[in-house]
Amino acid sequence: MAVPDDPPSDESLLARYRSGDAAAFETLYARHRQGLYRFLVGLCNKAELAEEIYQDTWLSLIRSTTEPQGRASFRTWLFQIARNRLIDHWRKHGIHNPLHDSYDEQLHAKPDDSAGPEQQLSLSRDQARLDAALQALPEDQREVFLLRLHGDLEVPQIAALTKAPLETVKSRLRYAQQKLRRLLAEEILA
Repeated sequence: MAVPDDPPSDESLLARYRSGDAAAFETLYARHRQGLYRFLVGLCNKAELAEEIYQDTWLSLIRSTTEPQGRASFRTWLFQIARNRLIDHWRKHGIHNPLHDSYDEQLHAKPDDSAGPEQQLSLSRDQARLDAALQALPEDQREVFLLRLHGDLEVPQIAALTKAPLETVKSRLRYAQQKLRRLLAEEILA
């Protein structure tokens, strides 16, 4: 009985895309689109800005001739591009501490259409509670948490991406998880 082939790596898909294989890009895009978008929305908390940076990130990848450097994986490299584009946007617009600014728009996950009205309302409330708790985190903790959650990056990859010491990243992630647990528990008890 034949063993199914492992799916191609992101790096091999990138190489195939750059050699003219458009389907390879479609596979890369499908693999990373949701996590990348969720990371950006969580980091900037503004849907229009997240969409703009998301599109700019993919365009940058398409136009780029560089490869992930050193031990960086494709995923780490992609999230680094997105992070850099967002930081560039903030600098261009003179925003110094954007994650602590309040934005009018909140992006909430769309409830499953097959769920009943009560379940949809509950899911919407849970998402709103989680969004509020994420926005209450300090900027550095939120970034690390979102890279882990939506980027599915390991702690060493996050350390490389954020240029922070490994132990600092571990602490930020631990503190973020503790604070989220506490904030969500307080919300339930209130």
